[in-house]
Amino acid sequence: MTLLKSIVVCLVLANVGYFLWARGIAKTPEAAAPSAPAASLKLASESPEAARQPSADIGDTAAGSAAAGSGESADAPRAETAASGGAALLTNVKRCISVGPFRDVSEAAHAATTLRGGGYDPRQRVADGDVWAGVWVYLQLPASRAAADQIRAKLKSGGIDDALEMPGPNEGSVISLGLYSESKRAQARVAQAQALGFNPGIADRKRTGNVYWIDIDLKPTDGLLNPADLQGEAGRIVRLEVKGCPSVSGPTP
Repeated sequence: MTLLKSIVVCLVLANVGYFLWARGIAKTPEAAAPSAPAASLKLASESPEAARQPSADIGDTAAGSAAAGSGESADAPRAETAASGGAALLTNVKRCISVGPFRDVSEAAHAATTLRGGGYDPRQRVADGDVWAGVWVYLQLPASRAAADQIRAKLKSGGIDDALEMPGPNEGSVISLGLYSESKRAQARVAQAQALGFNPGIADRKRTGNVYWIDIDLKPTDGLLNPADLQGEAGRIVRLEVKGCPSVSGPTP
């Protein structure tokens, strides 16, 4: 009898335990399931996108971050390098200048020889333009024909027998006493006319036609040339100028 009671009590206890377990006192399958892992922080370099980037890009990103942390722009070194490179280019830029115009090939050749002796590489070119022809000595022609004839007669008697009547530098005609490319000869003719009681005028004369220019490249440290250094014959008057070379597509001076 006692054994039977013990069996009954065990069965009752087993039923009570099963009842409590089924009611949720024990862990449910959902509760017993493993919980999702907590979210964690990841570095940018640990992301799949960063892993697919080339190493050079990552290095640039790190360099940019370091520069930003120090308060400087990552582009500052590049800008500084570009600025120094630009300065170097400016100091190495060649300057082309033209010297002229020369009236004939002989004058241009003499100037080219002088420039070549100074270490330059002159390049001669021909162009259309006005070139200085000489110093013109002349007398104003009076309105009266009789007075003009008297002036020519007086000039001839005084040794000036090549005087000619021709258009003057301004309106009206003049008596030309000669065109001179040397200052001494021009001054001598002026003095000869003054000795006869005249007061001659002087003016520069130009002609139009083929003229000659010389182009040279200056070194970055070279200064501009002095046209007087290219003077031809002693005492010869040369009206030269120095200017920039014409562009390839630009007009010829």
